[in-house]
Amino acid sequence: MKIIGIDPGMAIVGYSIVEFDGETPQLLHSGSIRTAKEKSESARLLEIFQDMTTIIDKYKPDIASIEKLFFFKNQTTVMPVAHARGVILTVLEKAKIPIFEYTPMEVKQVLTGYGRADKKEVQQMVKIALNCDSLPKLDDTVDSIAIAICHTRNCL
Repeated sequence: MKIIGIDPGMAIVGYSIVEFDGETPQLLHSGSIRTAKEKSESARLLEIFQDMTTIIDKYKPDIASIEKLFFFKNQTTVMPVAHARGVILTVLEKAKIPIFEYTPMEVKQVLTGYGRADKKEVQQMVKIALNCDSLPKLDDTVDSIAIAICHTRNCL
């Protein structure tokens, strides 16, 4: 089963493609969609829509695992992130890909056993799950991998 893990954002959307055979997750591809701050919000949303459509068409995931907005500390960024997430959900729905949503706390709980784990602890557990020594440099991309792995442990 091929899972697309998605960490939504307006400036950066982290994504990963994880293959899961029922035993071990394997990272097939990961990356990010980055939008320029100087563009209008609608132009940035269109870019996310187009890039996510291209990713879905290229990798043909069976299911999607996406971060759910549960609580946001920074009120100035919550609306743009929610808009970007809505665009991503629209792309997934249009492609008829089943969507599973997890809060950051749920992802941390499933991966580390502690819902308030820090980034380093989550990254370490992602390395262990993938049996690898290094991860992508961008936190958003690593978060998308963690979200995909969370689904392998939570629902399959």
